[in-house]
Amino acid sequence: MSDPRLRLSVRAILLDPGDRILLARHVITEPSPLVVWAAPGGGVEPGETQLDALRRELLEETGLALTTDPPHVWHQQVTGPDYAPGHDGLVNDYFLVRADPFEPRGTMTDDELAAEQINGLRWWSLREIQQHPGPDLFSPRDLGRLLAGLLQEGAPAEPRLLSL
Repeated sequence: MSDPRLRLSVRAILLDPGDRILLARHVITEPSPLVVWAAPGGGVEPGETQLDALRRELLEETGLALTTDPPHVWHQQVTGPDYAPGHDGLVNDYFLVRADPFEPRGTMTDDELAAEQINGLRWWSLREIQQHPGPDLFSPRDLGRLLAGLLQEGAPAEPRLLSL
């Protein structure tokens, strides 16, 4: 049996001084319609390091020019046909980024963002995430609990392994 073909991705847990997190609104139409709020980021291109990819993705999606090497806080591997088209699953590596509040506007056009299934960015408080009634989802699904732990304990010495 061959190894699964996984899409390698990086994501920023981007927090402002008030511990609000910036999330991107992903509108997914296939296989069934849903909205998922996820940390900004995306695929690691061939020849890129994770941090190079994170810097590129943050600039493209949010306009933030990352000048530091943020800590790697979470690692997630998910397999299944519905997580990354053309792949057997995906790997998300999350990095903790602190920034002053800003109005997110990246270098990508609205059409380019739409092609990535992104149609908005929003700052969320931990309480808003924990009390959100749906039907929108968060990625990872237990983001409220994970973020609460990260805010309370700080960045771990080694990335924490996450489930879906």
